[in-house]
Amino acid sequence: MAALVVVALAGGIGGYLLMREPEPPAAVRTEPVAAAGTQSQADTRPQVQLSGTDPRVRELLRGLSSDAEFLRWLSAEDLVRRFVSATNAVAEGQSPRTQLSFLAPAGGFRINRQAGRMVVAPESYARFDGIARAVASVNAQGVQRVYQELKPFLDAAHAEIAPPGRTLEQALAQAIGRLNGVAVPTGTVEVVPKGALYAYADPRLEALGGAEKHLLRMGPDNMRKVQAKLSEIASALGLPSPEQAKRP
Repeated sequence: MAALVVVALAGGIGGYLLMREPEPPAAVRTEPVAAAGTQSQADTRPQVQLSGTDPRVRELLRGLSSDAEFLRWLSAEDLVRRFVSATNAVAEGQSPRTQLSFLAPAGGFRINRQAGRMVVAPESYARFDGIARAVASVNAQGVQRVYQELKPFLDAAHAEIAPPGRTLEQALAQAIGRLNGVAVPTGTVEVVPKGALYAYADPRLEALGGAEKHLLRMGPDNMRKVQAKLSEIASALGLPSPEQAKRP
């Protein structure tokens, strides 16, 4: 499913907490906005039931990759709502760490000291190797098939939380555009103390949104793998460009 890869895209969940003080997380909505029976009389479309869909979603997603890390992600509950909510958060530049707590990497954030500067250690990036490998392993053409089969459920979950007029395809395009728009660092990345944590020394990096910073914390090699796969998926799904997705 495209949403799963788009949100794995922001894999630096744990690293984010170690780099700066946390921002208010985006809430995971697990219930419809309107209670059953309040559907507008003008809308006669059948209601799509999202409860009980996890087994079918897992069955379909298992066909996209045999990577052990990817398959581990599928043990989460309420997958459709979780993935759609995280995709919308990324589309807005927000941290999806509440929805994707199961992506938190093992180990802590580490720095090295070079000529009196503090820089991100390679070991910090290595924590995300498994996430990047899992994303790269996904069959992009298979995503298109699974996406079409699950689209009624994805659209139903999207309708619960999306701003008026924004389609799921627009949210996906915006999320991918944000992440693929993050420049891959070409050298060491300097950080500075911020209380008990760290912030980026480069104000341009520190000014990035939570979603973009998650990707940045994966390190250059992992970023390239994720961004390449996101481009493949966007092409396979025929998504609009990020610029088109912003149009009303």
